[in-house]
Amino acid sequence: MRLLAFLLLATQASFVFAQAGTNNDALQWLQKIYAGTKRLSYSGVFVYQQGSQSETSRIARLVDASGTHERLETQDGTPTEIIRDNDLVTCYLPASMTVKIDRRSSQKLSFPDILPEQFKELTGYYSVKLGEAGRIAGHDCQGIVLEPRDKMRYGYKLCVDRGTGMLLKVRTFNEENDLVEQFTFLQLKIGNVDRELLRSRFSGKRRDWRVEDSGVTEADLAQTGWSVKSPLPGFRKITEMKRSLGGTPAVGHMVLSDGLAAVSVFIAPHPAKPGAVRSGLSHQGATNVYVRQVGDHLVTVVGEAPAESVKAIANAVEYRKPN
Repeated sequence: MRLLAFLLLATQASFVFAQAGTNNDALQWLQKIYAGTKRLSYSGVFVYQQGSQSETSRIARLVDASGTHERLETQDGTPTEIIRDNDLVTCYLPASMTVKIDRRSSQKLSFPDILPEQFKELTGYYSVKLGEAGRIAGHDCQGIVLEPRDKMRYGYKLCVDRGTGMLLKVRTFNEENDLVEQFTFLQLKIGNVDRELLRSRFSGKRRDWRVEDSGVTEADLAQTGWSVKSPLPGFRKITEMKRSLGGTPAVGHMVLSDGLAAVSVFIAPHPAKPGAVRSGLSHQGATNVYVRQVGDHLVTVVGEAPAESVKAIANAVEYRKPN
């Protein structure tokens, strides 16, 4: 199952509107999406498609005085249920009788919350234009097109509910302008979410299941000697942490973003001798993965960005022994 992660913040409008190839009306629609994804409660069914493969999920989201609460369950393929209560995320995998617990950063949100943290970063590397109007899941929608200004990032086409700003469809295009993945709502009801839709089917059974807690803690990886030297233009570090699981050594985790694309850098201790692991690239749909060994650690970079971008970020990771 694939979930996208990004935010949008409407700031420094005078800078934004001056960007070449950017449409003021389109930017106003992005503002509307941001407002909608922060406040809306909804329930529905969406499908994720990648080539000839697809996966359908049912989602319910309730925003109230206590925060944000969600339940997502796959409707085909491997059974999976994800429950979110604010920052606490619990994933149930009934096929293996496993429960995974994570505490997510406020900067990591799932579909349909896919927009960036700052307009300034977005319009510096993408042009933003109005697309075609349409109709999805019974809702009239407005198209928004985000075209990359270079070959180091993907392009996106969005479709937005005209009444609420709810994001209804997202299509991702690679550097050759080929469609590599898309999310689309098939059914959607906005507002008036019954709390019963948020109740887990598996929470009462977890006593007999294996529990894996990611053990996420905030971290400053630079203090331990790790940094990303000269990342790609526009990419900056937005969060970093350490993760541990079942007594294994903690894994460093940094997230870099250009305001729309997000790339994760994982740094894990590795027992192999330096130089024993061969660097390599792999991919699935829009996601590229590059692995390289740095000393006695394995660096794995994962992101929905072109292969050369992911590779360049991986090669920019370096270790310098702290003073």
